[in-house]
Amino acid sequence: MLVIQGKQVFPAIATGPLAFFRRNTGFTALCHIKDTEAEVQRFQTARKISIEQLRSLYARALGRIGETEAAIFEVHQIMLDDNDYIEGIERLIRNEKMNAEAAVEQVAQQFAEMFRSMSDAYMQERAVDILDISRRVQGQLNGGKRDDFSAYSGTILVADDLSPGEILQLDTNKVLGFVTSCGSTSSHAAILARTLSMPAVVNTGLALSADVEGKLAIIDGFTGTVYIDPDHATMAAMKKKQDEAVIHKKYLDTFCGKKTYTADGKRINVFANVDNLGNLSQIIANDAEGIGLFRSEFLYFENTGYPSEEQQFVVYKKITEMMQGKTVIIRTLDIGADKKVDYFDLKKEENPAMGMRAIRICLTRPELFKTQLRALCRASAYGKIAVMFPLIISVDEVRRSRILLSQVQDELRQQKIPFDKEMQVGIMIETPAAAIISDELAKEVDFFSIGSNDLTQYTLAIDRQQSDLDEFFDPHHPAVLRLIDMTVKNGHKEGIWVGICGELGADLSLAETFLRMGVDEFSVNPPSVLSLREKISSVDLSK
Repeated sequence: MLVIQGKQVFPAIATGPLAFFRRNTGFTALCHIKDTEAEVQRFQTARKISIEQLRSLYARALGRIGETEAAIFEVHQIMLDDNDYIEGIERLIRNEKMNAEAAVEQVAQQFAEMFRSMSDAYMQERAVDILDISRRVQGQLNGGKRDDFSAYSGTILVADDLSPGEILQLDTNKVLGFVTSCGSTSSHAAILARTLSMPAVVNTGLALSADVEGKLAIIDGFTGTVYIDPDHATMAAMKKKQDEAVIHKKYLDTFCGKKTYTADGKRINVFANVDNLGNLSQIIANDAEGIGLFRSEFLYFENTGYPSEEQQFVVYKKITEMMQGKTVIIRTLDIGADKKVDYFDLKKEENPAMGMRAIRICLTRPELFKTQLRALCRASAYGKIAVMFPLIISVDEVRRSRILLSQVQDELRQQKIPFDKEMQVGIMIETPAAAIISDELAKEVDFFSIGSNDLTQYTLAIDRQQSDLDEFFDPHHPAVLRLIDMTVKNGHKEGIWVGICGELGADLSLAETFLRMGVDEFSVNPPSVLSLREKISSVDLSK
């Protein structure tokens, strides 16, 4: 038996034969060419086709894994538009009369080595990204032949590393898991594997030889261990571990179909966050009690122009009907900062996280805002919709938003178009400003939803997208928790309910803290719903 230790990615057991992942590497050898401009054009054509492929992958990823994880494919598009990368390749073609395939390979290796030499772990991971986008361009230069992922069925995949695009194309119903000699638990590939619930071990540091292909292996995703040709004792231990995990999963399933209560009987709502309609199957499977955050931005990401009222109405109506009377809280447009849409023509900002985004765009473009509000109101006639305004920092913003909502509802009345006249209106508490004046804001709305991601970012003055600051980014910081506590208390004083919809909502180590603060509702990613309900049921607030 060969035992290999790596880093665990997703806690699950997988058993099956090993299969090596074979890429269509294509031709990258150096050749001298005569017509350099034609070769530059050939590279540019391959680059543009690759960008279109990445756009398609992004759209596909939105449906499978949601907006946050799909963002890597936007990052890859940006990398393919990088001037230094493009100019480096074109310079080699023109000055060295080098073929495009070899020029891409040389520049990719130079950039990858530069990233690997950096001390920051996040920047080191960019080496994988630069090689991934370069392989994509080389594939186009070599005729566009794609890797055949259908060949891997009932196997555990073995590779040096896997790119996010490769992970996304794996059939998770057929591929049992994967093992890589490189990579890290914070890589985009690992993040995707967790999102897709794939057993995986990365960074084993050992390139397996071809003689292990087809041999039986076990991945222990709980410890990051891989057993090749396992003995009977190991197989029995892993089988027991897998059975225990299955039993626990079945126990979690017992929470389905029931309302969530603490051990002493306090009713708590456990809702789910939704990036698009593709998440609905997960929401139903995990029996979320409602939707606490429906991110409407995907409608704008997937369009080449502003989505019409009818387009939006069809989506809002569909999700409302599918939830069969359960609450659906739809956050109005939150474009800006790290979420860019070209046709919005937002000017370049030095600090976009603090610039023109979210409610600021809506209030400065009222017709755009009213189009979305009309669609929301019309859909409210088909279920229990609530509307929620993001990134509020003042009472004035809430009042201006509600005036526009009232105008839309008056127009619908005049046109005899039905809508829910009792539709609740809430705001997100995402800034220290909103938390501090939450006593005033609570008088204007029906509920609060605390967006802990941005609240942490703005409170700590740390860009949450900048991974090299992770050691300073502390979502458990006392200042963040005090602002949350203040918000809950101020909301309850005015008789409104308060939820939390950021990453902290799914943090089981804080669940009891939030319950004792008085949080009424948690909205989390769908796979976290049942675990959170189990945790809540164990808390006795009377003690």
